[in-house]
This record gives sequence, structure tokens and C-alpha cells, in this order.
Amino acid sequence: MGRGKLRVYLGSAPGAGTTHSALAEAGRRAADGASVVVAAVDTQRRERTSALLDALETVPLHPSGSVDTAAVISRTPKLAVVDDLARPNPAGSPNPARWQDVEELLEAGIDVLSTVGIHHLESLNDVVHQITGVRPDRTVPDHVVRRAAEIELVDITPQELRRRMAHGDIHPAERVDAALSDYYREGNLAALRELALLWTADQVEAGLARYRGEHEIRRTWEARERVVVALTGGPEGETLIRRAARVAARSRGGHPQPSHLLAVHVMPPNGMARAPGDDLLRQRRLLAELGGTYHQVVANDVPTGLLEFARGVHATQIVLGSSRRRAWQYVLGPGVGAIVARESGDIDVHIVTHEEVGSGRWPLPPPGRGLGEHRRLAGWSLALLAPTLMSLVLALPLFSDGAADATLLLLITVSTAAVGGLRPALVSALWSAILLTALLSPLHGRPPISVDNVLALIAFTLVGTLVAMVVEMAARRAAQAARARAEADAVTLLAGSVLAGNEPLHALLRRIRETFGQRSATLLERVAPSHEGDSGDDEGEPLDGERWRPVHGVGSPAADSPEEADVLVSISDTLALALRGRVLPAADRGVLRAFAAHIGIALEHQRLEWDAAEARRQAAGNRIRTALLAAVSHDLRTPLTSIKASLSSLRATDLALTEEDREELLETVEESTDRLNRLIDNLLDMSRVHTDSVRPKLCPVGLEEVVPITLLGLPGDAVTVDVPDGLPRVLADAGLLERAVANVVANAVRYNPDPRVPVLVAASAHGDNVQLRVVDRGPGVSDEGKQRMFEAFQRLGDAPQGTGVGLGLAVARGFVEAMHGTLAPEDTPGGGLTMVFTLRAVEPGVDGSVGGTDDENVRGADAGPGR
Repeated sequence: MGRGKLRVYLGSAPGAGTTHSALAEAGRRAADGASVVVAAVDTQRRERTSALLDALETVPLHPSGSVDTAAVISRTPKLAVVDDLARPNPAGSPNPARWQDVEELLEAGIDVLSTVGIHHLESLNDVVHQITGVRPDRTVPDHVVRRAAEIELVDITPQELRRRMAHGDIHPAERVDAALSDYYREGNLAALRELALLWTADQVEAGLARYRGEHEIRRTWEARERVVVALTGGPEGETLIRRAARVAARSRGGHPQPSHLLAVHVMPPNGMARAPGDDLLRQRRLLAELGGTYHQVVANDVPTGLLEFARGVHATQIVLGSSRRRAWQYVLGPGVGAIVARESGDIDVHIVTHEEVGSGRWPLPPPGRGLGEHRRLAGWSLALLAPTLMSLVLALPLFSDGAADATLLLLITVSTAAVGGLRPALVSALWSAILLTALLSPLHGRPPISVDNVLALIAFTLVGTLVAMVVEMAARRAAQAARARAEADAVTLLAGSVLAGNEPLHALLRRIRETFGQRSATLLERVAPSHEGDSGDDEGEPLDGERWRPVHGVGSPAADSPEEADVLVSISDTLALALRGRVLPAADRGVLRAFAAHIGIALEHQRLEWDAAEARRQAAGNRIRTALLAAVSHDLRTPLTSIKASLSSLRATDLALTEEDREELLETVEESTDRLNRLIDNLLDMSRVHTDSVRPKLCPVGLEEVVPITLLGLPGDAVTVDVPDGLPRVLADAGLLERAVANVVANAVRYNPDPRVPVLVAASAHGDNVQLRVVDRGPGVSDEGKQRMFEAFQRLGDAPQGTGVGLGLAVARGFVEAMHGTLAPEDTPGGGLTMVFTLRAVEPGVDGSVGGTDDENVRGADAGPGR
């Protein structure tokens, strides 16, 4: 029996309908006579999905709660339905994850229908987190889904999904509002849908490429427009890239995608070690800005290499420039464009005219390029002085036969070429030939004009030219390599800083100013453009009527507008980088554009961080609001009900109440009112803690004065106090400290199981600190619970309802931390929980008063349990 086939239903978001689609397909297969079982499905109590499940045979889950693969295999069905491929299995299951259960079923030859959301794919985990602000808690490796025989996208528009949510088809009614305003925002759903469509499209493309390879299909299938632009490294490349980008944008109805615009540079086999020219480097940067990708291939024949690359990427169009050949050069054969157009087959070829058409090709850059100023000066000195001095030496009687004349002068020409390049070498060759002809030949008895002298002039010129060509090429390559290395180092350092997020925007601008030697670097924002949609080129003049304002800047004098900038680089339609100091050469501007692009990345990274922080804040606010509503619905209603019942009884005219009954009812009203007061106080305190509006007045406070006040209202035998009189005073706000200690002590009394063993409140000095310990013998708290017990509205363990809204410990910790102290839980030896206050001790005689407070006389506490 062969391996089974996996079919995956991929959804863009929870509620898209993947489970319903899988069960519907299983129902169709079962109706056709196939043996179908359901191994694991969670219908989320949705009626239509549950109706589909009821019509199918179900195999019970494993006792651990995972798929019972052994039971399914023994049943030997043709098809099994296993919902939620990314779900982790409970502890005690045979496999850690559900997708591993599916692998077992596939190995047993059983076909499987499964589901997964795009947000559960491992490779998209960070992307989903950036979009929604929520990191998926479970993922499935991408290769598991990619190996599926069939992947069906369950697509749904964001509007329809939100309608389903609003109708209660996805979540219960009480969760609908929070979900619609958080995870299920229309923008989030649209982004997740795009992710699902793009991921599925990539899988379709991979399957198409595999099919074409298996069937050896060479002709182009125009399933997707792809534009390939051919680059020679010449100055016309930027024109070709922009034209190709417009072609790609028109074919896709918008901005070109990296998979739609590709540039290729065909190199000969012996050109691998050659560094790219400045023109090609600028073109690669422009290509990256326009959303394209750069590729380099090696081929003996340029047209063949270009066409093979185009067919390999399934290109539908090729853009190349008109030939730069001169008219007479066509005698040597047709140009690359003509050959590509003739051999392209079903690939459209666009031949674009440009300013360099028919200009010819000069194999070398302008003479002297790449050589330093001192080398050119030394070369001219050698060209003019060395032949003269050498001729004077050779004119001495010591050299009577003239055999070494041409050789030594040729050596000087070669040396001049090696030092100063082509022009000094040509001058040296000509001047040496003149000296040889006019001075040395007659002096040594040779005719001034002879075949030997003509050959010497030709030899001087050719050797000097060849040596100069080699020298200038080496110097140019070395300069290009050094510059490229410096650019790469600078951009890599900047990119690493941006990606790591360890340099704020101010530091990035300072780095740019220092790197390019400018006096200031300023980020400008356009606030009121007069011509929408026309931002000009990277360094053009600003549009009429535009107003700009500086957002961030370093150095002075800063540029407050584009007109004041010596260098201006556009980052986006509304942002520009303005430098003041000096005008940069074209090569530096290319690197500066890369720096500007990284500033854009930094701004986007900052915006995403703000969005994520806002999403976390909203999620926390939603949790607090939900908990507050739940607490208010019970904890505040209970004392109100008691007050209402007592007052109604007191006012009833048909009830004969004794004096004792009236006192008891009035006592109930008073206790309930005190309880309401404490609950409201804690709610207000919690809001102040969350808004950072607690401003304590710190001064020396004695614990022996504070602790007795915190015990008011508690049974006299419920607490034992051990606070020595000679204990150092602590730096604290007396009112806040009383509130914090009262909350913790009342919490401990509530959880203390045996009233005969009172809660211990003990204080002791430890170095520069004083610790106050509140020790109970209650059930204690787990390590996980210790992390959550200080969160608002938490009531851990078996806390009875109506014993507070769960703010006591949250308020206590907030107040203690506002006083620069700590409140931490510890296990009590022998069982129970110990809460440890740690406050800074104050030396005797030191005032220590700092800060101010809005709460000079904060007293009392709600004992709302925090556990």
C-alpha cells in the first residue's frame, strides 16, 4: 500500500470556513461510497458545521485528547478528516503535534483532509505578529503543508468575515465587539488575505514549474507577466530599467513586484573576476528602489544567455536597448537586439531607443581615471624631465656607439606609463623619439631620419599605451573595489543597526552626517503638497506651493526646507532627507539613497512598534474592561443588594421590627457601605497606578507606627505583630504604605485556613534595606500563580465569589514600586505564602523627603484578594 494523499484547506483567518469545507468534502466522498471517518474535528459549536459532522462516522479521540491513530488505522478507511493541522497534542499523547498524527495516517496509506490557517505557518509567524499585534501560539512547519498533494484556498472577503463575526457565527456574542475592534479589523483581515493569496500563488507557481519540467515544456505560458530587462553595464541602463518598470506596472495594474521585474547582466566566462562598473552599481540601486531583482549569468554568447535566462524564469517580455554600434560595425554581424528578436519565439521583445544609440563603445574609461593626483603629477614630471636627463647622460663620451639609446628611453616611457597613465606615457614616448632623432642619432653618427627611429617611435607609443592601459585599468578596479567595500561596510553597519533596532532615528541621522562629512542632516516632512501624486525625482526641486517642516535633525545650520539643502534625497511621497555642507558626487548620492531607504525602514519599524504597543495596550484594556464588568456585576452588586434589602425592610410599614432587628439591619447597611467604599477606593487606586499618576511624598516612616493602623477592622487574634522598636525608619509615603500593607495583611487573613494560627507580620533590617514579611499558613501559590497574582482582577485558587474584585495585590505592588521598593512572594516553610516588602532604610537624623503627592491621607484598604 502506497502513501496516502494529504489535502489541506488553507484559510486566511479563523472563521474563514476551512472546517466546514473539509467536512462538506468528506460528506461528498461518503455519499459517493468512499469509506470516511472523522478522526478529530472542533466545530466551535457552529450549527451548520455540527450538522455536517453528525452525518459522518467519528472515531473517538485518544484518552490523552489527541488523534487515536491506532484506532483510525485499524478501521482502514479510505479517507480520514483531521481538523487543525497546527494544534499541539496534550501531554501524554503519542506525538507532540497533530501534524505528526497526520503523518502516521499518511504512512499507513490513508488519505487525509486537514485544515490550517495562514497565521499558523511557521515562516509567517513574525509577519502575522507585525500585522495583528498577536503572535500565534501554535505553528506548523511549512514543509508539512507544501508536501500536500492538494492545497485549496478557502477565500473570503474581510467584509464578509466581519459580517459572520457580527452575526455570531464565529465567536459568542460577548466576544464579538472586542474581536471586531481588535484582531478582526478590516485592515488586519485584508493583509492576512493577501498573505494567503500570495502564499498559495507561490505554491501554484512551483507546481506549474514542476509540471513544465516533467513534460519538458519550453514555450512560454503567459500565466503571469514577467519582464526581463537586459543590462550591458552602459549608461543607458537606467533608461531601460525605468521603461521596463512601466511595462511591468501596466501589466500588473500597479507597482511592479520583485517576481515581475527582473534585470539580467550577461558576462563572458573570463569576466567573473571583473568588478562591476559605476553605471551598473547605480542601476542595481535604481532597480532595488523600483521593486525589481538583479541577476547575473555567465555565457559565451550574449543573446543565447539572455534568452535562456528569460525562458528559465518564464518571462513574457524582454526589454533591451538599441545597439550602441556605429554603422560600419554592422558589417561584422547583426547586433544583440536583432538576434534576440529573431530567436525569442513567443516572448515579446521591446527594443528601446536611448541617448547612447550609435555612439560607439570606448573600451577604456577616460585617461587618468582612477589615478591619484600625486601619481599624475609624478607621471608628468617623468614624461618631461626623465627623457631629457637620460639623453644628456647618453650624450656623454662614455656612450659612443649609441646601442643603449632606444632601450633606455623605452624604459623611461614604460616607467612613466606605470606611474602616470596614458597621457604622460604618450608625451614621454613622443619626447623620447624627438630626443633620439634630433640629439642622440647625429651625435652617434646615425642619420636623424631613419627606419630605426621610426620603429622606435612606434614601439615607444605602443608599449607606453599598452602599459598605461593596464595600469589605469588596475587602478580603476582597485578604486572601485575600495569604494564598493567602503559602501558595503557603511550600508551593512547601518542595516544591522536598523534591523537590530539599537539605533534610534536621531543616531541614524548623526551617522549619515558623519559618514558624508556634512554640517547637518534633517528629516523633512511635507505637510501641504499642492500637486498630489507628483513627488519629482530623487533630487529635483520641490513643487510649487509645497510646505515642509523639519521632523528630526542633527547638526547646524539645519535645512528647514528643500531649497536650503545642498543635497536632497526623497524617502517617500511625504518625507525627504536634507543635508547641508557640501554637494556630493553622483557615486556618493547612490549610497546616500541607500541610507535614506534604511531611514524609511527605521521609520516603518518604529511605526510597527508603536502599532504593536497600541495593540497590546488595547488588548490589555479590553481584558481589564472585561474583568471589571465581571467584577462589578457580582462584587459590587452583592453589597448593593444587601443595602437595598436592609433599607427596604427598615422602611416597610407592615413589618414589626424589634430594636435588635433594626440594629442588625443598620449594621448590615454600614458593613456593605464600607465594603463598597473599599472596592471603589481600590478601583480608583488601580486606575491611578495604570496611568502613572501616583506621586508619593517620600519621607522617613516608622513601621511600628504604620503596621498597627493597617490592622484596624481585623479580628484581634487574627494577626501577630513582631516589629522591633529599634528598627530603622524607611523612606516611604505613610498613606500609600498603610494601604499596601493593609491589602496584603487582609488578603493573608482571608486565606489563612486555621484562625488559631494567626498571620505573622514581622519586620527586620537587612543592610541598607528593611523587610516587612506577612506570613500565612494558607494553601500557597504555584510558581505560575506567583507571576499572575499581581495582575488586576486575578483571584487564584478557590477564592469565594464576592470577596473582592482581585485588586488588592495589584494596588499594593503599584504603591510599593512607586515608593522605589519591591513586593515579592515567597513560599512559607511548611506551607503557605509569605509576602515580602523591601524598602530602603533611612539613617537617623536624615530627612530624606522627596517628591510630592496628591494623597496625603490615604487610609484603609480593600482586602480584594489577589490570589
